Amino acid sequence: MASNSFNEGDYVVYPTHGVGKVAAIEKQKIAGHELELFVITFDRDRMTLRVPVPKARNSGLRKLSTPTMMDAALTTLSTRAKIKRAMWSRRAQEYEAKINSGDPMAIAEVVRDLHRNANQPDQSYSERQIYEAALERLASELAAVERIEPEQATQKLEKLLEAA
Repeated sequence: MASNSFNEGDYVVYPTHGVGKVAAIEKQKIAGHELELFVITFDRDRMTLRVPVPKARNSGLRKLSTPTMMDAALTTLSTRAKIKRAMWSRRAQEYEAKINSGDPMAIAEVVRDLHRNANQPDQSYSERQIYEAALERLASELAAVERIEPEQATQKLEKLLEAA
């Protein structure tokens, strides 16, 4: 089995939930079959997820980004926003898909595209919700990579956005 791809105590990223920690690797009997499972805890959501080891890859479960990958995502924040002319509902679906991809580069694009400076028009409620979800997801991975508190990571991201 591929249980050696993640170890207990490793921080991992599950695409639709963000950063979690492998609490255990356990065997359970489910429907008469013995399954090896990664038990992943998400403290922020007070949630535990069990992912069968053989399905971990297909589920998109991955190790944290390397500092180099995180730097590339942060560089995206200082590039020019790319707002498509599509209807908001269509763009919102695309943004949600990028957030749920778990890819820090894609999430950084959403943060960049939806960020508003003080001199810009207000966001709609749904824009703000998607922006905050993307910002939180990116900040949680940045915090885990740099071993800092999520609030510090959020502040770092906001400083980069303000400077852009």
